[in-house]
Amino acid sequence: MRIVRLANFVTVHTGGLRTALRQLGRGYEAAGHEAVLVIPGRRYSDKMTKQGRVITLPSAPLPRTGGYRVLAGRRELIKLLDGLEPDRIEVSDRTTLRWTGDWARRRGVRSMMVSHETLAGLLGVWGMPKRDALADAFNRRTAEAFDTIVCTTSFAAEEFRRIGAPNLVEVPLGVDLKLFHPGKMDVAVRARYARPDELLLVYCSRLSAAKRPELAVDTVAALRNGKVPAVLVMAGDGTRRTALAYRGARLPVRFAGHISERPAVAALLASADVVLSPGPVETFGLTTLEAMACGTPVVVNEQSALPEVVGDGGVAVQGTADAFAAAVSKLMERPRVERREAARTQAEKYGWPKSVGGFLRAHEAAPAPATSPASALIRPAVPSPTYLNGVPAPRRMNNPGREAGVDEAGAARYA
Repeated sequence: MRIVRLANFVTVHTGGLRTALRQLGRGYEAAGHEAVLVIPGRRYSDKMTKQGRVITLPSAPLPRTGGYRVLAGRRELIKLLDGLEPDRIEVSDRTTLRWTGDWARRRGVRSMMVSHETLAGLLGVWGMPKRDALADAFNRRTAEAFDTIVCTTSFAAEEFRRIGAPNLVEVPLGVDLKLFHPGKMDVAVRARYARPDELLLVYCSRLSAAKRPELAVDTVAALRNGKVPAVLVMAGDGTRRTALAYRGARLPVRFAGHISERPAVAALLASADVVLSPGPVETFGLTTLEAMACGTPVVVNEQSALPEVVGDGGVAVQGTADAFAAAVSKLMERPRVERREAARTQAEKYGWPKSVGGFLRAHEAAPAPATSPASALIRPAVPSPTYLNGVPAPRRMNNPGREAGVDEAGAARYA
């Protein structure tokens, strides 16, 4: 079946959402389904990738968001969706794309919304009063609009349980256990940032208010005040970059910027002594799981969902610099082999195949029957929409299970 996935707030930089979208798409394709991802970008593009077909629609950036874009043209997106004729839609944005649940219902298409954040938590970060009441009202409308609501942790699901959403499903995300592995530890990478007698801490996430990166800087200050020779590498970029540079001006804080290559991220995480995840509203924390897969223990904010994920692979504490510094020291008291094995063992409980299976069950989509070698060369065609002045023209397209024919252009695209 054709699973069309819609996502907003996806940047060109690799992040947790982009990683999840990529891995789920690959899993859907491997299971015999047809994955189509629609995201915003600078210009229109339509290409086949390992995660399936990826369509980028021209979208303007949102001011003061660090490069986020949204699919704002509802009319254009409706035309595209009508042309794609999905069997399922999967939406990774419960604000600007909530209307797509109603679109799907009117057309008899099953819909699923994936909650990648806690709305009540974000409203708290933004200082909104009566945040629970506002979140409940918004979440109630969201739950009514979609057939299924998927949350990746009990922490994220709690706000939907509070309103009694009957269509709630929990499915954890996963980690690439081959790419993120203790064997990725690189002596040269470590030496680039720290001396042999120094403690190397890493923060790897967006530099935005919701992630609380300033707590990582303050943790280094607390450790240094306690005569612990700690240094911090901040891998990522965002709106807080300048403020953090001022905050850490007198401290050994190195800004690595955005690291685009995933193997380089793995090498940095594997070469660290401890990875810090200070965000209070994290609903899963893929980077935290990737760090543990690399054998690196983590310190996380106990207000977030991460205590569910971390287990024995790290420590969850209050969101204060002193608490984080004490947790780092506590981890370093454990024998190196013991703490690294505990982190890796915890990460091995999460794998993308298991996560993909859970998402497909939530879609009520089973793996497709195996195809013969001859038929596997050609897949039902989904022609690119015709664009006139950047607007997709409506057209009918073939859909698996509805039409068996494949034109020559379609066969060439999928051969």
